[in-house]
Amino acid sequence: MNRLRCLWAGGLLLGTLLLQPAHAVDVRAVRLWAGPDNTRVVVDLSGSAQHNLLLLHNPERVVLDVSGAHLAKSARSAPRGAGAVKTVRMSRNPSGNFRLVLDLARPIQAKSFLSTPNSHYGYRLVVDLAGARAGAGASARIGAGAIRVDKPITAKHAPSDARDLIIAVDAGHGGEDPGAIGKNGTREKDVVLAIARELALKINAEPGMKAILTRGGDYFVPLRDRMRRARAQQADLFVSIHADSIRDRSIDGSSVYILSQRGATDEASRWLAERENASDLIGGVSLDDKDDVLASVLLDLSQSASLNASQVAAERVLHQLTQAGEVRKHEVQQARFMVLKSPDIPSMLVETAYISNPQEEMRLRTPVQQARLAAAIRQGVHDYFYANPPQGTRVAQLAAANSARPVLATAGGAGGASQ
Repeated sequence: MNRLRCLWAGGLLLGTLLLQPAHAVDVRAVRLWAGPDNTRVVVDLSGSAQHNLLLLHNPERVVLDVSGAHLAKSARSAPRGAGAVKTVRMSRNPSGNFRLVLDLARPIQAKSFLSTPNSHYGYRLVVDLAGARAGAGASARIGAGAIRVDKPITAKHAPSDARDLIIAVDAGHGGEDPGAIGKNGTREKDVVLAIARELALKINAEPGMKAILTRGGDYFVPLRDRMRRARAQQADLFVSIHADSIRDRSIDGSSVYILSQRGATDEASRWLAERENASDLIGGVSLDDKDDVLASVLLDLSQSASLNASQVAAERVLHQLTQAGEVRKHEVQQARFMVLKSPDIPSMLVETAYISNPQEEMRLRTPVQQARLAAAIRQGVHDYFYANPPQGTRVAQLAAANSARPVLATAGGAGGASQ
């Protein structure tokens, strides 16, 4: 009888344990980043956890439940609303789960995913709100020690019978993704945004050129969205700005990358598999109504021309960076970076310096060095387009006018351009 009682009690205890969550996790922080087109909410966790996302209407809101999660004391303060989010509420509901409620300013699309730990963060639940248009009062917040930026840059050029060249300037990382972090706490996302904005200003000062920024503030933009933004503006060149990092803190210098052939092959396979998507165009030509052979040939031609142009443009930029300071790699490198995969836009990625090097980290923080790097990249872009001006552009007209100037012989026999 006693044995039966012990077995019964043991069964009750086992059942109770099985009903409990396998392990409780702490919600360490809730962060919110608002960009012009989307809003991202990040829930920092002490470990992996199951979650459920609901999109509710009348009123519009998003509800995120995290199983068996406890709200840590450090996370008792909810972030202020921004972008599509009016207010953020969080609590522990009767079922024992952590609940996050996002009250929305307008209808949106929402998706969520669990992100595993990296060198900067632990486990994170990420909620992306698409189609969120940030209002005037929802500007991106600048964290402590960050480099402050102004409003997005636009260019106003005089009307012409030829179009401006469009240069897409992409500041790497942003928002919850800080990129590499230097020994003194400098975040890659901050310095590359400052350099990108300086580069945009210098490009906009060039007659016949106009810069667009893939991000104008401290918010996250998915990698393929950066490509899409450049393509939506019919960019003639895509320049992504980054700062490198390595364990050996003595290493310094700049480097320039273009897409590798393996990366181009992978992307070609993806485009051919998804060519029925009418929004994916190659140089304005849709692939969705082409047979396999023709679609493959068109894509190959576009990619080959884009890679060749990328190589030449990158060489011009690398040459100018060599004049401006230390260069780590004296030849253009190739890699499979996602942002370089547009098959119809020449693209390059510039690693401006090693933020892991204490001396370069400090220089990267200074407006003088930011302007020096931006000027070198701008000059490389200028040199490339004046040597290879696209037809129908203002730069093509200016390049033709420059080449038509007569050369006068001096008394010493040397040539000089007339003024």
